[in-house]
Amino acid sequence: MSESGGICGIVLAAGAGTRFGGPKALARTAGGESWLTLAVEALTDGGCDEVVVVVGAGADAAAALVPSSARTVIAADWGAGMSRSLRAGLDAARGARAVVVVPVDTPELPASAVERVIAAAGIADLRSALVRARYDGRPGHPVLLGSVHWPALTAELVGDAGAGSFLDGRPVTDVECADLWSGRDLDRR
Repeated sequence: MSESGGICGIVLAAGAGTRFGGPKALARTAGGESWLTLAVEALTDGGCDEVVVVVGAGADAAAALVPSSARTVIAADWGAGMSRSLRAGLDAARGARAVVVVPVDTPELPASAVERVIAAAGIADLRSALVRARYDGRPGHPVLLGSVHWPALTAELVGDAGAGSFLDGRPVTDVECADLWSGRDLDRR
């Protein structure tokens, strides 16, 4: 993506899914749809110009499920936690004005939630935007991170933490999305 690039969606799908019983990147709905495909479609249909899927555990099998419209990135050090996956996604999105981040374990995420988060960022100040979806006041996904924040975010990323603590200390535009879906991630089968 060029420096004048647009919005890159990032699907975090590198974890081993120990509570889930295996990598969530390999999960499917009861109807057989890949969670990876659903995440990529939500981001694309919601307004992302490109999508990067970060895989790790079961990388070869997961990469085979990534739609051809998305780019696959392997987080070689995925076992060190979500911070490594997010860092790999941000590295892959270099040149974008902002990223919209979702974990793969939100298969019910509608494109309308992505659209709402992007709309709340505004076009003029997209590079400096920080926007987080909320569900009945509870923080959730998607999260939009403007590119000016990436250096400070990556400097703070450690272990199994994502951007949550980074966002808690900054002026974030919170967008209520409970009218669109539950905001629930699926940790167990």
